[in-house]
Amino acid sequence: MGNVTKKDLVEKISDKTGLTQVDTKIVVESLLDAISKALQQGKNIEIRGFGRFKIKERKARSARNPRTNEHIEVQAGFKPVFEASKELRKRVNDIFWSKNPPQDDASKSL
Repeated sequence: MGNVTKKDLVEKISDKTGLTQVDTKIVVESLLDAISKALQQGKNIEIRGFGRFKIKERKARSARNPRTNEHIEVQAGFKPVFEASKELRKRVNDIFWSKNPPQDDASKSL
């Protein structure tokens, strides 16, 4: 299962819409830029049926470097978070489970 790149998205959207890949790339980059700018301003972005982008605050904490065992202080900050909508989660789960049906307990013991 490989990753989908921005180039892959541009190609798929271009094929579906009939726009050139150059125009489609401008649209995709504009969307990503608008999301980034809204998050920088502390705003949430909600795309109904898809999900919500928001900023989550991280508190300062003490951590340990696993290689050196050195203790370090991690500064407080913010991180962008994506929360999938119920509809998106359902669509992903429906496709996943149709390809990988769960095994019942009786077949596991065989």
